[in-house]
Amino acid sequence: MNTKTLSNRRAQRNRAKLARASTIRPRLSVFRSSKHIYAQVIDDARGVTVAAASSLEEALKAKTGANVEAASAVGKLLAERAKEAGITDVVFDRGGYIYHGRVKALADGAREGGLNF
Repeated sequence: MNTKTLSNRRAQRNRAKLARASTIRPRLSVFRSSKHIYAQVIDDARGVTVAAASSLEEALKAKTGANVEAASAVGKLLAERAKEAGITDVVFDRGGYIYHGRVKALADGAREGGLNF
């Protein structure tokens, strides 16, 4: 089996556990590339993205997107935008990534910003 298939299976296994809760609360989804990190709050019931943030944005351009500090800043920015949209409770969807390093830093930054999960 190739790694892309295994990665997709890990992500689907994680999302299957979240499916029950994401109908009640929006889902905070994380995508991590080698250079940047992206996050968005998705309302699966309506099928829309409520808030989004990434390390590519002008406010965060001074920092590189491939480190823990930038991931934490993205989490705080996303929490701020989600609160503006009236969202305070979310379900954390780490995808197929291990809850460690940049993914954990983004989650901690979102919690510091005021999101509950």
